[in-house]
Amino acid sequence: MADRKPAKRATQFQRASEGSMTLFEHLRELRGRLLKASIGVLVGMIVGFVIATPVINFLTKPYCDYQLTHTGSAACSFSAGGGPLDPFLVTLKVALYVGLLISAPVWLYQLWAFIAPGLHRHERRHTYVFAAIAAPLFAAGVLLAHFIVAKSLRFFLGTGHFTVIVDVGGYFSFVTNVMLLFGAAFEFPLLIIMLNMVGIVSGRRLLHWWRPAVFLMFLFGAIVTPTPDPFGMSILAACMAMLYFAAVGVALYHDRRKARRSPYAGLADDEASPLAADDADPIEAGTPVAVPEAVLPSRPVSTGYDDFT
Repeated sequence: MADRKPAKRATQFQRASEGSMTLFEHLRELRGRLLKASIGVLVGMIVGFVIATPVINFLTKPYCDYQLTHTGSAACSFSAGGGPLDPFLVTLKVALYVGLLISAPVWLYQLWAFIAPGLHRHERRHTYVFAAIAAPLFAAGVLLAHFIVAKSLRFFLGTGHFTVIVDVGGYFSFVTNVMLLFGAAFEFPLLIIMLNMVGIVSGRRLLHWWRPAVFLMFLFGAIVTPTPDPFGMSILAACMAMLYFAAVGVALYHDRRKARRSPYAGLADDEASPLAADDADPIEAGTPVAVPEAVLPSRPVSTGYDDFT
């Protein structure tokens, strides 16, 4: 008789999907994944510190171009208003941002691996698509912000008759905040598609809301764009509007595809589905119920017994 092969032990992912893990096992898993994500960010930060110089040159290019055009000086000079540690702290901040971007596959995978057991298979497939689209959209928002910053510096520093020396910490905070806001704004269509996927809002309703949506986009652009001129605001709002209508198109396609797969397609909410009487199995007659026996009258109380005793 051949020996039986030992059954394969269920993986941690399978146990989490089945719900057989205890609370402490979930906490240990979370601790391990946070540790791996932190190590990935630390390694990415070290790499970011090594390549910080070209990244800083990219961030300071709008200011350097302004100085070269208006002052004729090829040297970019910043002031360290907060102290001599400002240049080093700015380099660490840039290294941290670069490290987060470089290690994004690591910490995003750890986050996904912790959440994925609670998702259905089609939801996991949608997660892959969202993660693949989110990075290019964020990069496009960052590049647009870099272009807007170059225009805004000409507006702010070109007015008046003052010689302005920009603080290094304030400049990098200004540039990175604008880039993060623009990158987050470009993730807006993914949120719309996600709400449609889970059934919170339909594509038809999103299309009906296009007027207030466009107005809110221009309002958001007016708030986050550093310049008061309508140039940067219009560019950001126009890009968000195009992404919004693209997301609405995806939502309409998803709703149409979902309706075709539904067994109640073509029926109104208050309309009953037709019964296929011809295809139904015949129902056999049941056995007749016997006539119940007559209930005897209760004994009189005078005999010493009632209905309960």
